[in-house]
Amino acid sequence: MHTPLVEVATIVLAGGQGTRLYPLTMHHSKPAVSYGGRYRLIDIPISNSINSNFRNIFVIAQYLSTELQHHISQTYHFDPFNPGSIDVLTPQENEKGEKQWFKGTADAVRKNLPILLKSPAEFFLILSGDQLYNIHFLNMVKFAQETNADLTIVSIPVTDREATRMGLLKIDEDHHVVDFVEKPKDLAKVKHFCLKNKTHPYLASMGIYVFKREALISLLEQDKRDDFGFHLINTAVKTRKTMTFIYDGYWEDIGTIASYYDANLILTTSSKGLNTYDEQNPIYTRPTFLPGPKISEAKISNSIICEGSVIEAEEITNSVIGLRSHIGKGTIIRDCVMMGNHFYMPPKQEDIPSYKQFSIGSYCVIEKAIIDEFVHIGDHVHLTNKKKLKEYDGDGVFIRDGIIIVSSGTSLPDHFEL
Repeated sequence: MHTPLVEVATIVLAGGQGTRLYPLTMHHSKPAVSYGGRYRLIDIPISNSINSNFRNIFVIAQYLSTELQHHISQTYHFDPFNPGSIDVLTPQENEKGEKQWFKGTADAVRKNLPILLKSPAEFFLILSGDQLYNIHFLNMVKFAQETNADLTIVSIPVTDREATRMGLLKIDEDHHVVDFVEKPKDLAKVKHFCLKNKTHPYLASMGIYVFKREALISLLEQDKRDDFGFHLINTAVKTRKTMTFIYDGYWEDIGTIASYYDANLILTTSSKGLNTYDEQNPIYTRPTFLPGPKISEAKISNSIICEGSVIEAEEITNSVIGLRSHIGKGTIIRDCVMMGNHFYMPPKQEDIPSYKQFSIGSYCVIEKAIIDEFVHIGDHVHLTNKKKLKEYDGDGVFIRDGIIIVSSGTSLPDHFEL
């Protein structure tokens, strides 16, 4: 275990609505969305922080925060032998009777500053609640100390296509940030940001920041605007010593349905995605105490089948099958993400076998789909996007980026087709 040289507090920004991830965010906050069949997106920043021995953690939440708070309270437990704390901060009514809704990332930190400053931290590590990576943050804090930076922005080289949806940095040979632009619409206007690297010609902010305590306080007071990326980072670059720590490992920002889908399926076929098999640096999540999956005669290839599942399918290919999933006889599942369930059955349904409450029926064909939690799909259902639609909105069934999504709580009747 690495011991930090200074006191560090982690702030995880987990309050956004995640509109680009709709309809998955219709019933979940984005950081509470299931990932890899058994995790939640929020588990990744929290686990990386704990693995870096930064155990004083604040999670700032707002949109649909109840599920997120419940998951955190059921997952992360500290004691006198393994000290630490995770505080979930949500909007409150102040002494003037005003409801303190958060208007952006910087506004969320500013409104919680009185609580955050009760921590003795010399540095604040600010993270996003919807990114995937395996990072030892201690190296970044050491870099911030050694360079005496007021703000350290963690960055990664990106392609032209990625550059327009991220904040871009221009740096000098000493990694000092000399200019910054958030999500430029026209790359022709920021040619001076180009690197010599032809395949990844831009350096982009990962939305991971290391602030000196005094610098964060001063910046939030100096610039009263709402957002780090669009507002305060520019001010910091102009007025504070701002450095960048360049990261070269796996990192994925879950911004769209396509990026979420791809980040799940890469786990089934490649070692290039998130490493969930590192016993020295585990990704923590809620313990389940479930039995191993029960599999009949299914042909399974390049797939992850999580605990508690009952699989009677004919074929499962290139798919992630989440906790407590039940798939009926003769069904074919290809290129799918099934989130699984928190429990097998709703109350007062004792007449139906528990594992069939939330399930996929018999003789179905489902391809290139995301099946949210607590979904029932009848027999002989075909979800194959036969019309090759890019977008579609139905009753509990959607298509985004050509991917079918069945939203939480949906029940599809026998012989349904899309």
